[in-house]
Amino acid sequence: MSLNQKELVTELKIQWKRLWRERLDDKVRAEGIAVNDYGDLFIDKGTVIHATRDFKSLNFKDILEEHKIQNIERYISPNPQIGGWNKFVKDNITCLKTRKRKLAAEEIIVEKKEKLQLKQNGRGWLHA
Repeated sequence: MSLNQKELVTELKIQWKRLWRERLDDKVRAEGIAVNDYGDLFIDKGTVIHATRDFKSLNFKDILEEHKIQNIERYISPNPQIGGWNKFVKDNITCLKTRKRKLAAEEIIVEKKEKLQLKQNGRGWLHA
C-alpha cells in the first residue's frame, strides 16, 4: 500500500513541476495560466494557477488530500512559516550567536557608562 502511494506521489510531483514549468505567463493581467490538462492534479487547460490579486493559490498538500494519501507529511516538506529545518536553524542556532554578541556589547557599554563623570549631579555642566 505504501509503495503504491509513494509511486503516486512521485508521479504527482512530476506533473506538479511540469505544470509550473510549462505555464503561460500573462503579463497584462499578471497571472499564470495552465497550458495543458492535468487530470491527476484536478487542473484543466486555461485554469489560472497564479495571480497577484484576490486569488487562492494552488496547494500540493490539498491535491494529495483529494487523492486520500495517508501521512502526507512524509512526502512533502512543511511550510516555511510553520517550521522546518531552516527555521529551526535560524531560531535556535543562528540567534544564539547574535544574542551572545549583543550581551557582550551591552556589558562593554555598561562598563563605559559606569566610568563616566557625572554632570554636576545630573543638572548639566555649569559654565563659568
